[in-house]
Amino acid sequence: MVEIMIDSVNYSSVKNIGYTQPQQRTNRDVRTNFCGTNTSQTVAAYQPVFGFRTHMNKEEKKQYKALLKVLDRPSRKQLESLLNRGTLLNSESQNNTSVLNNLYKIISTPRAEGLSKVNIAQSAINTLYNPYYSTQTFGDIPAEYNEKAVNQLINSSNITDRTEAQNALDVKTSGSCPAASIEFSMADKSPAEFSRFVESLTSPAVSVQKRISLNRLADNTLDAIWLLNAFEVPYEIKDFNTALLTLAPDKNALLRAQIQTKYQNAMERSAVDVMMQSTFMNVGSQQTYNSLNDRRAGKFSSEETGLIEFEKTFTESVTEDKNKITLTNQKLDENGILTGYEYDKNIFKKYLTDTLNSGENIIIGYTFTDNTNKVIGGHEITLVGTRQDNFGRTYFICNDSDDDYFGPVEYPEEYLLPKIHHATFPKHIVENNVKFDDNWVEGLNNFKQIYNNAQAA
Repeated sequence: MVEIMIDSVNYSSVKNIGYTQPQQRTNRDVRTNFCGTNTSQTVAAYQPVFGFRTHMNKEEKKQYKALLKVLDRPSRKQLESLLNRGTLLNSESQNNTSVLNNLYKIISTPRAEGLSKVNIAQSAINTLYNPYYSTQTFGDIPAEYNEKAVNQLINSSNITDRTEAQNALDVKTSGSCPAASIEFSMADKSPAEFSRFVESLTSPAVSVQKRISLNRLADNTLDAIWLLNAFEVPYEIKDFNTALLTLAPDKNALLRAQIQTKYQNAMERSAVDVMMQSTFMNVGSQQTYNSLNDRRAGKFSSEETGLIEFEKTFTESVTEDKNKITLTNQKLDENGILTGYEYDKNIFKKYLTDTLNSGENIIIGYTFTDNTNKVIGGHEITLVGTRQDNFGRTYFICNDSDDDYFGPVEYPEEYLLPKIHHATFPKHIVENNVKFDDNWVEGLNNFKQIYNNAQAA
């Protein structure tokens, strides 16, 4: 099995789309602006609608007014927009709390040490207003926190030299794109659940409870329990098909979030981004992630950054409590050379468009190759829709959390499709056409063998 790490992107052949552009990187000759013009059809484009209730009851009006009193002017306008488009009163969270309920709880109850109630609320509102504001770009360590950060990194890693620790804290290229993609999709498609996660992860508990159905994690209950144990996620079995999981960031995430609360610069992660992404990275890496240097260990990968697709799929599955199936499209030999594809281009494209038309986003991993077709890097982005131009050419509309750009981007199909290494689909999209049961079991057995060998050693 060839391991593909999903981390940062090489920007040698892409360029931007949509909204007013901030600072851009150069040589983006494939990616284009998405602004909805010159199209014959727009399919599943980014138009978030979460129900139609905009009328507040007495208690909701009280919570709304309390928020308005503490928010700055831009956040007040964003809050009003969330109300008008039906997002604010959406209550499709696991405990039936609405976005408004959770935002009010953020400002009215204690936050974790060093986190600001208002800052967390405003950051959450900002991301809900435009999920493209979420980013994976780390911030620097200011002098005020430097000594503490160095000491914590030495105490939580195999680094012993202070100069080495100092250098490791300066994360130039983040490997948290899988986590940022999951965060984006949650804010985009499940705003109430996103707000519940934010409230709980930034509370003194610094964790969130997630109830899952075991048969949505694996067809066999014992396999589902094996996965929970292998990923070392704390859980409690509630009945024959239900488990209550405790999802939490690594112990150093709070320091990163404290720093971003006071020193967030343009294009950097917010404290909300830190807590959400650190949680997803920690879950995927079997509780081994370190937010200070963006490194992980874990039993399923020998690399120190990013997540492999198996880890990302597990994290996405438990976070959404949905049947998620990852199809690997690229065939790689033992040297990582791209030799072909598992699926016909049109069939794979149909899986993508059917999923997008059903209202689901798709997190994909795509690769970069050298002139020998050897894979030299990978990146995770989220597909949110497609459009066709007047000539019938299809473009995939995407979110990229690592492009210093807070808006959707698009790629022509002839560029993107050959680069897709894997994509995660809802089970019902592919179940009648793909022997995913065999693939899933085969993958699970492979990792069981890796795990058992590691334990024996």
